[in-house]
Amino acid sequence: MAVIAVFNQKGGVGKTTTCLNIAAVLAKAKRHPIALDMDPQGHLTLACGLKKDVMTELNMAAFFEQKVPLAKLMRDTPAGWQIIASSLELAKIDATYGSDPKAATLLKAGLQEELALTGAPILIDCCPMMGVLTLNALLAADRVLIPVSADFLSMQGVHRLDSALNVLEKKLNRKFERRVVVTRFDSRRKMAYEIFDKVKDRYGDLVCNTRIGENVALAASPMHGLDVFAYGPNSPGAKDYMALTMELMKSGFFEDPVRQ
Repeated sequence: MAVIAVFNQKGGVGKTTTCLNIAAVLAKAKRHPIALDMDPQGHLTLACGLKKDVMTELNMAAFFEQKVPLAKLMRDTPAGWQIIASSLELAKIDATYGSDPKAATLLKAGLQEELALTGAPILIDCCPMMGVLTLNALLAADRVLIPVSADFLSMQGVHRLDSALNVLEKKLNRKFERRVVVTRFDSRRKMAYEIFDKVKDRYGDLVCNTRIGENVALAASPMHGLDVFAYGPNSPGAKDYMALTMELMKSGFFEDPVRQ
């Protein structure tokens, strides 16, 4: 079981789009991925084609509030992978557990107890705030994938996140293997290339070679409850996410670190 947290402290960088489409590629590759929607907005839950009423039933909030085992919360998506849905109830978790230092390890314990034997890669779509939910995701994760859109403010967000991960590493005496993927790359704009070069200069081999271009199909597919491969299989967005996922797979990013 490899646990991947997809996170950036800035919204609008393609975090949910990245989770959605990587899960689709992994499903096509028979890797049977499981996604956890840890954002109270529930965008991944909606984007994968589940109905809105799912968000009012058993979901991630039930794990934190009612101690419902994670394995009982999983639902099948139309694309062939599984998800534990989100809910607005998740927004209460920070207030409920904010003063409990042990709360940050609840998800890690739940994953090890319920899903470790599946061997499936687990993707966590994090909310864009460093609170109890995100700390749970990061402490449960083996690796962190950081989408950064090709703009100045997003680049600043990845710098802050990198610093935060460095602090956590010192406190926990462990390393967070991380990769950075540049998203919303507009090849017509000189600034996009400048941002990519600056990110590459700072993070070197941690930056994925594949860039995710601006694409209508990527923007439109979630509105229809579809990943880009179902909505626009021949689109540039589909080609980009296929290339990104294959690049990460070849590097062992989705492999169980215990078995590597």
